Amino acid sequence: MALFSLQNNLFPLPMLTAPTPSSTKTFPSVTSRRDVIFGSSLVLLNSTPVSLAQPVPDDDELQQQEDHLVQLFQDTSLSVVFIKDLELTKVPKSSSKVDMLNEDEDAKLEGTGSGFIWDKFGHIVFLVDAKGNSFYREGKIIGFDQAYDLAVLKVDVDGYDIKPVVLGQSNNLRVGQSCFAIGNPYGYENTLTTGVVSGLGREIPSPNGRAIRGAIQTDATINAGNSGGPLIDSYGHVIGVNTATFTRKGTGVSSGVNFAIPIDTVIRTVPYLIVYGTPYSNRF
Repeated sequence: MALFSLQNNLFPLPMLTAPTPSSTKTFPSVTSRRDVIFGSSLVLLNSTPVSLAQPVPDDDELQQQEDHLVQLFQDTSLSVVFIKDLELTKVPKSSSKVDMLNEDEDAKLEGTGSGFIWDKFGHIVFLVDAKGNSFYREGKIIGFDQAYDLAVLKVDVDGYDIKPVVLGQSNNLRVGQSCFAIGNPYGYENTLTTGVVSGLGREIPSPNGRAIRGAIQTDATINAGNSGGPLIDSYGHVIGVNTATFTRKGTGVSSGVNFAIPIDTVIRTVPYLIVYGTPYSNRF
């Protein structure tokens, strides 16, 4: 029996029982060959020397950039939740005792992951290996989609003022623009990593063996426990859901080639799961 607890900076969420969330996936190293042909011709385009030096930002500009990043994290991290995968060693006699579990005595920590608040109704988006119906005391898994490794939990938020994420777009992303990942790698809560959009339109494997198309590639570090956390842009808008990383062969260390499910795909999938639940094709 698995038990999840979700936590964020805003309020403690109830203990949850749910399928084990998928840890950050790792892919074997891939080596490709690129043949480069150098031409022998030299074309003089402009006789005026061109300086490649970039202007150095002054102290005020640097401070503004730093303050913006700090504020970006503080605002977005309120919407990110920490998922603990707990295996019960002592099954409570009644569900009313679930909230009083002693993690040291009654449960064993199997893993950690990330998720984020989707709306004011308490829907939580995260990644999970879908295994069927599981319930926890004050909510349940609404649905999951193996094609995109997305799942939705519903928690009881009556009396709590929660902050959903701000959704962005992924169809207008550009390679080179800044992006930021927030999650809980290796159990370290609310970790921020920075990078750029390294590539677009990638394909990565899904839990059902098919390809997730249109994935975002980034060099913002994603490690075990980041899965399900948001990838955001410079405005704090969610542009993807962190999901996978390549690792250096034999090391288990991220190579800097990381992936996120594009938010346009998530926006099409999550509302369907909330309204209709798990698609029939994904139940078996």
